[in-house]
Amino acid sequence: MPRFFLTTAIDYANGDPHLGHALEKIGADAIARYHRQLGYDVHFLIGMDEHGQKVAQTAEKEGVPPQEFVNDIAAHFLAMWTRLGISNDQFIRTTAPGHKAGVVRLIEQVFAADAALPENERNFYERSYTGMYCVGCESFKQPADIVDGMCALHTTRTIEEVTEHNWFFRLSAYTGRLKALFDANPGFLEPESRRNEILQLLEQGLDDISASRARFDWGVPFPRTLSNGETQTTYVWFDALPNYWTARFFPGFEDKAAWPADLHIIGKDITRFHSVIWPAMLMAAGEPLPTQVWAHGFISLGGERFSKSAGVKLELSEAIDRYGVDAFRYYLLSEVPFDGDGNFSWERFEEVYNADLANTLGNLGSRSIAMIEKYRDGVVPTGAPEASLWAAHTADFDRARAAIDGARRYRPHEALGALLDATRRTNEFIQRTQPWVLAKDDANAAQLDEVLRSLAASLAHFTAWFAPVMPGKMQTLWEQLGGTGDVTKVRLDQPIDCGGWKVTKGIPLFPKPEAGEKKAE
Repeated sequence: MPRFFLTTAIDYANGDPHLGHALEKIGADAIARYHRQLGYDVHFLIGMDEHGQKVAQTAEKEGVPPQEFVNDIAAHFLAMWTRLGISNDQFIRTTAPGHKAGVVRLIEQVFAADAALPENERNFYERSYTGMYCVGCESFKQPADIVDGMCALHTTRTIEEVTEHNWFFRLSAYTGRLKALFDANPGFLEPESRRNEILQLLEQGLDDISASRARFDWGVPFPRTLSNGETQTTYVWFDALPNYWTARFFPGFEDKAAWPADLHIIGKDITRFHSVIWPAMLMAAGEPLPTQVWAHGFISLGGERFSKSAGVKLELSEAIDRYGVDAFRYYLLSEVPFDGDGNFSWERFEEVYNADLANTLGNLGSRSIAMIEKYRDGVVPTGAPEASLWAAHTADFDRARAAIDGARRYRPHEALGALLDATRRTNEFIQRTQPWVLAKDDANAAQLDEVLRSLAASLAHFTAWFAPVMPGKMQTLWEQLGGTGDVTKVRLDQPIDCGGWKVTKGIPLFPKPEAGEKKAE
């Protein structure tokens, strides 16, 4: 069984989960679920980034110890991921002893490699530095990243001038090796727009970066003292990025999280860290690189990026409550391109819910099951579905797979578009064949059987294909069709024979709420 190890960015522990976090986790979850249903041995890693100056400052403002603060934040995130049906196999926290030990181990591997190098070529070296630092990003900023004295990404945070004597990492030495990586493997970073940004950065040349910090101690102690005997704290990105690598050091995950990862799914704002700093760190330690980094875009509200500091936010619970978990998952992945930016609006959410889910998929299910009950006592006729309908479906299933298994990169919105095309076609098939007319004459019995089994077969396959995005609703539909077991374990690369299944009409999958009424889960 082929393995597939995918990760998301670990979420920074300075507030509750928001819509941007949800987009990334739901998208990654759908990709993980699709791969499981395609026969892969999947390991899906998510987690929390709990160290750093920003966390320490926020905890101090809250009047609680940092560990207590991050414990509370982690519990909020875990509760939300459970509610959203995120099927992660492992949840890593950077405050865990296993992770801390792994970070030290990786840094020591770099020092061990340095021992064979001339002093002026060693990866880690001491240096005094003055630079403009954004606590929000936990990184030093170049002039191009600063607008009116503020960080371009954190527009409410004033940039601080910081002078320190730290351990530095010789990132500049990796400019050529990273260019060679992108030349030899253009697919290492996708989509293309993000890769082009990094190529431009590499053309400008890279600066060395701080690997330790002196002004706070909420983090992993850097394993080597400075020449003056001072012990510092590992810079937060040298602590956070290795989580993908340290996951295998946790009991029970030694083989499942075996390095390297196949896919890192991250937001486009941290592309540089994952496609420049992280591979350079791995090269320095003599470790293999991940297969691919996928940088998704942002989701905005009324054209503004969600930001706690800027006050642009929408309560996740409110969005989920509107039409339920599965409809929320479907809306985000169908409406927001995973290779670009998108927008959230209540008006569009309602349009998508009604058009795609209630009127198209839900209506197909209720009509088909009702006709099988009425004309064949609820038993699906045996035999093959109508050939031309099935040929068109097969082409759409192939399109959907290519948009989710990496063949056309990772575009869940394209996969859902292909599946919705097939669903619309099946509704049109009903209108074209008019089974209610066929049922009036026994001479049409064989033709009616073909129509009804075509509808059941279509729905059974749609249910399995939509399940990675809407696992709860599709389990309900699967059971209404007469399917047994867990629909999320149905293989997508194998046909489903539903002849002889006993259908049972149930409540509407996607009921339309009355005006002003919220649809509960």
